[in-house]
Amino acid sequence: MITSFDDLLPLMPLLIVTATSVLVMLMIGIRRSYIATGAITITGLLAATLVAVSMMDWTNQQVTPLLIIDQYSLLFTVVICASAMILAVLSFPYFFELDDEKEEYFLLLTIATIGAIVMVSSNHFVSTVLGLETLSMSLYGMIAYPLHSEKSAKYPLEASFKYLVLSAAASGFILFGMALVYAQTGTLSFASVIDLPQAGLGEGYSIVAMLMIVSGMAFKLSLAPFHMWTPDVYEGAPLPATAYLATIGKAAMFVVLLRFVQISDALSFDSMVTVLTLIAAASMLAGNLLALMQDNLKRILAYSSIAHMGYLLLALIAGHYTTGTIAVEAISFYLIAYVIMSLGAFGVASVISSSEKEFDSIKEYRGLFWRNPLLATTFIAMLLSLAGIPLTVGFIGKFYIFLSGVEAGLWMLVAVLVLGSGIGLYYYLRIIYRMFMPEKHVQPYRVGGVEAVSSYAVLAILLFLLLLFGIYPAPIMSVVAAASAFI
Repeated sequence: MITSFDDLLPLMPLLIVTATSVLVMLMIGIRRSYIATGAITITGLLAATLVAVSMMDWTNQQVTPLLIIDQYSLLFTVVICASAMILAVLSFPYFFELDDEKEEYFLLLTIATIGAIVMVSSNHFVSTVLGLETLSMSLYGMIAYPLHSEKSAKYPLEASFKYLVLSAAASGFILFGMALVYAQTGTLSFASVIDLPQAGLGEGYSIVAMLMIVSGMAFKLSLAPFHMWTPDVYEGAPLPATAYLATIGKAAMFVVLLRFVQISDALSFDSMVTVLTLIAAASMLAGNLLALMQDNLKRILAYSSIAHMGYLLLALIAGHYTTGTIAVEAISFYLIAYVIMSLGAFGVASVISSSEKEFDSIKEYRGLFWRNPLLATTFIAMLLSLAGIPLTVGFIGKFYIFLSGVEAGLWMLVAVLVLGSGIGLYYYLRIIYRMFMPEKHVQPYRVGGVEAVSSYAVLAILLFLLLLFGIYPAPIMSVVAAASAFI
């Protein structure tokens, strides 16, 4: 229960983002200004990021039964707020020429960020559902945002509708599993799942309840075989919304899954381990193999994300067999690396595109290196990092995952990881090869004006972080290790 102002202090990042969304709403109602609305959004998210960083060393508090504010939740609050700020910067030039009202996009972005912050701070099913639905409902609008523009992204309404229907189905699975837990324990905290076998209906009931919850989360993470919606939604959505869904949406959901599995001790059931092992192997193979057959950049990155979620699931399973926090550290580091890599890859595509014209076929990136070496170099670094090439953060993250799998003795999954990484290298190199080919027909890339300067700046920062954490990962590893002890 919150009884004083001191009880609100741990919630300061969440309150700052909430206040930002209110200010954006008031700004839209009083006087529409795309520049002012974007500036308020970026400033508010930056302030929330800095406050969360300052709180990490001293905050460890349960705020009501719904939220736990500790170093781990604050670490991912920093990741989410910083990522949302970067996406707000990238969204500004993308929607600059949209022939429609543009300001509400920033409102949807801040509200979605509120939901993501609640999710990473959840150790209770009620707060999980509140955060998840806040995030999801905002994403429906973000995905369909350029609908009224005559030259909008290809299929925004179709993508939004698919995500709406399948997201609702996933939420239904989670809610049904929650209902089974509540029917037997009378409480909705993650820890209550431990008491299910003693509630009178035996192990089978517990497994069904946990499988329903995990299946719903697998839908949100687009793990195989629940991945069918991912490439279509990625392709139809505008690039900034696709980037948000691929980074913040996935990171927030995986943190919830990790905390749920750790607190509920779900992997103590052999059948749960078997199911998650099959999902992890299927995701790594399906994601990488299906990406080979794509020529659309968004669809390649969509299938790639399925494979990357499979890599993370390997480390989640490994946590059951290893002592200490190496598996949690591997997941946390790889999530941070994945967010950096995906933001950079989608960011480059966003800079050369706009709401009026997107360049999403890999054929359209032919000769990019000769026309814009800076963007091409950034894109190449991001793709090589996604493939796990040394001296990038992706290599360190994948090595961390590999190490946790070897320590746990998950040799089959480790073999699938190595095979999937080899396949992944091929389709990433296909894109890089296109960028070095001589240009036949010059693509009419958008020439960014003053509004795009900040986008180039954040891409430079992402490239710097990718190389820094790949060459000298010790500082971020120590932060991740300290935070992982709180799971």
